[in-house]
Amino acid sequence: MKKSRSTEENSGQEPKLLPLYMQQKLFLILLFFLLLFLYLTFSIYQTIRGNGQDYQRMIRSQRQAHYRSESIPFRRGDITDRNGTVLATSQAVYTMILDPKEILDPEQPYHSATVAAVSKILGEETEQVEKFLSERSGKRYARYQRQLSFEDKERFDQFKEAENQRLKKLWAKQRREQKKSKKEGEEEKLQQIGGVSFELSYKRNYPYGSLACTVLGFSSGDGTSGSGGIEQYYNDKLTGVNGRKYGFLDFDTKLQSVLKDATDGNNIVSTINYNIQSAAEKYLQEWQVDDVGSKMAAAIVMDPNNGEVLAMASTNRYDLNNPRNLDPTVYTDQKLREIGRKKLVEGFRKNYPDQGSVTDAQVLSQYTEDELKTAGQKAVWDQLWRNPVVTDSYEPGSTVKPFTLAGALDEGAITPNTVYECKGFIQLSDGTHSWKIQCHNRDGHGQLNAEQALMESCNIYMLDAAFAEGKEKFAKYQHLFGFGEKTGIDLPAEVDTSGLVYSADALGKTTLATNSFGQNFNVSMIQMAAAYCSILNGGSYYKPHIVKQIRNSNGTVLQDVKPELLRVTSSVKSCDFLRQALYQTVEHGTGQPAKIQGYKVGGKTGTAQKLPRSEKNYLVSFCGFAPVDDPQILVYVIVDTPNKEGEDQASASFATKIEQKIMNDSLQYLDIPPEGKTDPKNSLNESLSAQPEGINRKGLGAGEESGSAAESSSEEESKKEGPGDESLSGEGGADVPAELPSSSENAGSSRAETGSGRSREESSSGTKAAESAASAR
Repeated sequence: MKKSRSTEENSGQEPKLLPLYMQQKLFLILLFFLLLFLYLTFSIYQTIRGNGQDYQRMIRSQRQAHYRSESIPFRRGDITDRNGTVLATSQAVYTMILDPKEILDPEQPYHSATVAAVSKILGEETEQVEKFLSERSGKRYARYQRQLSFEDKERFDQFKEAENQRLKKLWAKQRREQKKSKKEGEEEKLQQIGGVSFELSYKRNYPYGSLACTVLGFSSGDGTSGSGGIEQYYNDKLTGVNGRKYGFLDFDTKLQSVLKDATDGNNIVSTINYNIQSAAEKYLQEWQVDDVGSKMAAAIVMDPNNGEVLAMASTNRYDLNNPRNLDPTVYTDQKLREIGRKKLVEGFRKNYPDQGSVTDAQVLSQYTEDELKTAGQKAVWDQLWRNPVVTDSYEPGSTVKPFTLAGALDEGAITPNTVYECKGFIQLSDGTHSWKIQCHNRDGHGQLNAEQALMESCNIYMLDAAFAEGKEKFAKYQHLFGFGEKTGIDLPAEVDTSGLVYSADALGKTTLATNSFGQNFNVSMIQMAAAYCSILNGGSYYKPHIVKQIRNSNGTVLQDVKPELLRVTSSVKSCDFLRQALYQTVEHGTGQPAKIQGYKVGGKTGTAQKLPRSEKNYLVSFCGFAPVDDPQILVYVIVDTPNKEGEDQASASFATKIEQKIMNDSLQYLDIPPEGKTDPKNSLNESLSAQPEGINRKGLGAGEESGSAAESSSEEESKKEGPGDESLSGEGGADVPAELPSSSENAGSSRAETGSGRSREESSSGTKAAESAASAR
């Protein structure tokens, strides 16, 4: 076989090498890929060693389905008193979050160290933590403990950092020793604390517990809604907007985030004076616990010159930090079921009035014992959470007599020198029926002018003045002083009394007579206080309010709440006369227990017989002010159904003595100088000296002792009538019959409950049981 020529020529030659330039190019390409491989290897190593935790968090977030968006809670605004004392605030709290799947993962170094750390910091048994984890072993997110303080979180974080460093050093030391000894065996695993995180939230806190509870109200756990009081009325101001943290991966596959900060709620500066509020609650509580006590007692303190409420308190008290907690010694299960039975039956009768054949037992047979208890709890909560100063109405009694005189004086129906004779009773007749209306002094007061009539609290003079004025003008002044309409105070659930006050057309001779001395129509405490303020300041009716300022979270004032003048109620001349007449009422008349040495105090007593009249239950009251010549403070106190039998309840001194104590302390807290020599025993303790407006200082606590001379009177002392005390001098009330025949005597339908818990519509048919008036003092 022949070989080709070319084959023969190349058979003895070596293969040709690539040109040098091609070899260099190939080398560079190979070097590039080698370097790229090394770079990628190093990058992966860096990712695992340096950014592993970031990616683990990213993966956990993805698995928790919220890595793209995480909510940042807002902080609900604070509520303070007028001087900056914090009454309600929001404290940062934290929830400990565990990742059971990661902690229990045998490939991760977290199990034993994390369990030990959680147990140590929270003071719990390791078995409890182990059980929690094992029961949720497949979960990546589990709330372990809520409402931990910032200090708890810091303590854990600091321990984690220190312990992880210690464990890392220990592990490194063990590895070195193992290599040095050249011992074979399983390498010790690094132990670390991990799989634990914290979520921020806020907890509402009320530093003074029950102080001003019905004024403040309380808020929900997440701070988004308020229940009652300022918390509810100003909820939109106190509530902020949650922020949000958005997670995403950038071009380098790194976990990045965008943060939108939360907007915190605004702060509310109330008109409340902490010291005066504390004093009011202290003396009401003393009356209720250490003295005679009553179904309920309440007080309001106002500045007569601008409508500001300085204190608002009642014996309805509960812990704002735990509003649903009921004292088990008072509200036993049996007691709660009894209350529940009563409320459920009442509710059925109200909703199904045509089902009279259904017995109480049949109504209750639908409910279990637990349901009866739950109904009882709700009924008790509703009662405790009520603010009776705003939500309740009642027949006021003789505290309305200054308004009767104001209208008659302004209309020229009487003058201060007009004299009427009181024989102890008056006989009224409509031509068919006759009624005998009595004064509280059954023997009569004799000849009286207007000032003397107010001092002696004479019913007969008041009805004669109302008759001289006429029903149209009498009804006009009822409206001017705000009776039958809401005041508009910035608190929720103000009672509507429009159906509990007579219009001019509905006023008959008897209802005009009884209305003149405070029976057969209803008012609320806030209505009475605001009306009195207008007399004290010369006739200007200011809208009562509980908030002074609204500030943002940085302290910048967003809104100043200015006094709002609504109308003029009476002439300056009539107001001047009435202030002096009310001063004489305290100095020489029925209000003498309200005297405070060194100060000129004015005021008026009230005693109203409640419905049904046959039960002889009374609501007594006193409205006082000082100084007489330049009123700076008004204190109004009511005592509903004192713990006495029958006519023994009918002593206005019960309310007057409470008012005197509150007034005495308030004058000193407001730094109102006395006009004469004071009694040393009336002074507050040196450490609790008067707090001028604008100074932020902790004052008298709700349970602390005061050096006021107004010490709690014993039960024996309470049985005695004070000098000039307004009380019954005979049996029975004003003796207006329980039923009146004329339908024209009836007021409009009720829209709110009366002080006795019954509406006018629930009164005797055709006449309204409100016509069965009592003796009004």
